[in-house]
Amino acid sequence: MIRYMLRRFGHALLLLVGVSLLLFILMEAAPGDFFSEARLSGEISPQTLHALRAQYGLDQPLPVRYLKWVSSAMHGDFGYSVAYNMPASTLLLPRARNTLLLTVPCLLISWLLAVPLGVLAASRRGGWIDRVYSGGTSALLGLHDLLLALLALLFALRTGAFPAGGMASLDVTGGLWVHWKDIGWHMVLPAAVLIVGSLAPILRHVRSTMLDVLDSPYMRAAEGHGINRFTLLFRHALPAAANPLISLFGLSTALLIGGSLLVEVVMSWPGLGPMVLEAILARDMFLVLGAVLLSTLFLIVGNLLADLLLYAFDPRIRTEA
Repeated sequence: MIRYMLRRFGHALLLLVGVSLLLFILMEAAPGDFFSEARLSGEISPQTLHALRAQYGLDQPLPVRYLKWVSSAMHGDFGYSVAYNMPASTLLLPRARNTLLLTVPCLLISWLLAVPLGVLAASRRGGWIDRVYSGGTSALLGLHDLLLALLALLFALRTGAFPAGGMASLDVTGGLWVHWKDIGWHMVLPAAVLIVGSLAPILRHVRSTMLDVLDSPYMRAAEGHGINRFTLLFRHALPAAANPLISLFGLSTALLIGGSLLVEVVMSWPGLGPMVLEAILARDMFLVLGAVLLSTLFLIVGNLLADLLLYAFDPRIRTEA
């Protein structure tokens, strides 16, 4: 198992290096930098601009800047934000915590809903439950996260039942329980948007995988022996379908993180999404790089968790390892 996980960690490290290097090259190829507008406006003298570029290392060659950024990332700073004049990690880590606070519960709730519903639809293939299930997932697949977020905002503004944005109220007073209750109340609409947006593909994959297992000869033989339907579905069929579903768990992490960045911008959730947008508009290179690397790290952790579950549930993986 140690060899298996070391190999996975090696792949994850190579992925992080590749993403950072590719993003560094792409941002270098983009025209302009943080000081471009100041240069065009003429408000700052060319000598001052040259001194500022030298101070932040923007006048050095690309390989030198990349190696310096790698050294900074190894020390936990992820470079230096030009716009905020502080290490990028100081700005990114609180935002990353808020993103995890929103996405991790949504990921768990999506799977807790999708697995029993998918098993139910597969067991009622061709019936009215399956037809309603197929029609509902098709409708959900046609709804983009942006549309869902805008509809949620409209609902909040029209009814006043939920906060229309933000993470906490400014006038909240009380103890820790009151504070967390206020955060949870602000989480309801963004979490609902993320859950609805990610639920349809998971539901379809669960149903499709379960149908493949239920059509297999050994499951037909088990059904012919008179095994209880509930036991047949959840004790025999679901574990047999676990391998592709666990692999999908790692992929759904990426989809949820990508959707959360958009939902955070629309619904003013103070996560990585608004900061990435602000940093891109300001051309704050190291802040963008750090935010993308943190998002990639979340994806890698989700895939590593899926690999651990595969190793635990699939004896073929243990044999290959």
